[in-house]
Amino acid sequence: MRRRDFISLAGGAAVAWPLPLSAQQPAKIPRVGIIDDAPRWNAFRHGLRDLGYLEGQNIAFDYGYGDGVPERLDEAAAQLVRRPVDIIATYGTAASFSAKQATTTVPIVMISVGDPVRAGLVPSLARPGGNVTGNTILGPDIGAKRIQLVKEIIPTVSRVAFLWNPNNASHAAYLQELRVAAPGLGVKLLFVEVGSSTEFDSAFAAMLNERPDAFAMTGDPFHQLHVGWIIDFMAKNRLPAVYQLSENVRAGGLMSYGASQPDLFRRGAGYVHRILQGIKPADLPVEQPVKFELVINLKTAKGIGLSIPESFLLRVDEVIE
Repeated sequence: MRRRDFISLAGGAAVAWPLPLSAQQPAKIPRVGIIDDAPRWNAFRHGLRDLGYLEGQNIAFDYGYGDGVPERLDEAAAQLVRRPVDIIATYGTAASFSAKQATTTVPIVMISVGDPVRAGLVPSLARPGGNVTGNTILGPDIGAKRIQLVKEIIPTVSRVAFLWNPNNASHAAYLQELRVAAPGLGVKLLFVEVGSSTEFDSAFAAMLNERPDAFAMTGDPFHQLHVGWIIDFMAKNRLPAVYQLSENVRAGGLMSYGASQPDLFRRGAGYVHRILQGIKPADLPVEQPVKFELVINLKTAKGIGLSIPESFLLRVDEVIE
């Protein structure tokens, strides 16, 4: 073999040789952005762990915080898009809407939203299209069911105050549902509008002037930032209250009925897994809740002078004493 041919062959072979292991590029770890991280997100992380994802090994998390305030949620979502992340996970309608406004390409997994169609997050539950999918808390007549449960333990209830957030696009569905259901339930609804922190004192004072027999609220993330104050207000004024989230009852609220939040967060983790496996959000229908829970706090009931019928307690999923 001529020397020139040998050099050419050796050079060509060198190009095809694999790099030493130490010189190879590490595999890219997918990054999941979470808006407004809180203890409720632990079920989401546990769900991913059960699917084989270990933080720092084959998945990473980035966080943005907006504290339920629309403008801050917009910036939190925009920051996650800029970092960038591979998927954004959101809780509730407001954060989901901010994420949708921030990107049309990064997949968004929304968890525990109200009415995603009415809010403009997806065109339909069966065919979400675009880059947004996930699950909703809405089941058949859930809001009306809460008032019905209140009437079961307090048959004399006739005036129910309902807290709603004008900045939450899903709340229009709640208002419509309750307006339709109220006559059949034999109650008059008093709508309490609170969209900013400065409005709580005046709105709740005006509510008391209307002399409600009971109070109801949703799991709106902004309202949840003030739920401790709300629970204390109900106890101080001996006003029976029904909540959407069981965590509010464990914190001292009277009663809750709604979709299981841990179940929705775990199912949200399943969406992240499928998207990372290559399925497009547009091909994943939005899921409705399948697991509901009724929780009651007997200590709170006693504190407001309320006796819970034994027949009612037999249907409760969790009793806090």
